[in-house]
Amino acid sequence: MHLHPLVALHLSVLLFGGAGLFGKLVALPPDVIVTGRVAFASLVLAPVLAVRSQRLRPNRLRDLPGLMALGALLAAHWVIFFHSIQISSVAVGLLTYSTFPVFTAFLEPLLLRDERWSWRELGAALVALAGIALVVPELSWENSFTRGAFWGTLAGLTFAVLSIANRGYRRRYPALVLTFHQSLWATVALVPFVAGSAVRPSPVEVGLLALLGVVFTALAHGLFISGLHAVRARVASVIAALEPVYGIALAAILLGEIPGARTVGGGVIIIAAAAWVTLGGGNEATPPADPA
Repeated sequence: MHLHPLVALHLSVLLFGGAGLFGKLVALPPDVIVTGRVAFASLVLAPVLAVRSQRLRPNRLRDLPGLMALGALLAAHWVIFFHSIQISSVAVGLLTYSTFPVFTAFLEPLLLRDERWSWRELGAALVALAGIALVVPELSWENSFTRGAFWGTLAGLTFAVLSIANRGYRRRYPALVLTFHQSLWATVALVPFVAGSAVRPSPVEVGLLALLGVVFTALAHGLFISGLHAVRARVASVIAALEPVYGIALAAILLGEIPGARTVGGGVIIIAAAAWVTLGGGNEATPPADPA
């Protein structure tokens, strides 16, 4: 069955947004959740890529340390992301994570020589900061929603670093192959932390982790990548920005989590700042290849 590219993109972003709900649906530590997610994703992607005759081994041996580092960074990003949701709400975690385009625009001139700062990025950073201030209920670390906003923003920062670090590898590897490598090495990075844990997922929890890894990660990436082939990058970027909207809607329907007016207002500001950075440049925007 072939989906229309726009339908494929919207469905993929819906799945990415829905992934955050597993932080509430699965009563396991974030590192265990992420280990299940990346392990099942890599297990299902390996045969898919083999059937498509896409090479699983690195193109060159010197790429291996970098791919391993990207996997470890992805693992850290997703652990932080799920921790944010578990201690606050799906809305807070998704909205504060959505600051990543602002972080990306701000960090690229620091990390890459071919980029320059602009007043647009600096202005967007201030606007996003105002949005985060609205999401935060009070400046007290004792408030779990404040801590959730902090960790969600840190998830946005780590994803921005991951996106920038991915740039060179995206020129040498197909997106789905890169997703496989990052999932595989994220699994390897996390296994030492969870192997000695006393936590043992129940059969139902293992099933939910398989659902998260296969449908909400591997399938979501496949749909997103297939949709990109026939849709302009700017259009795809706008659709990708709907991830927190879809996630919050699903949380409201399935979990009964209704965000307050401050959270909604702050979220609108954050998403507007991210869209301003993503769509406002002179060049065609490049949507993220690996959303949360």
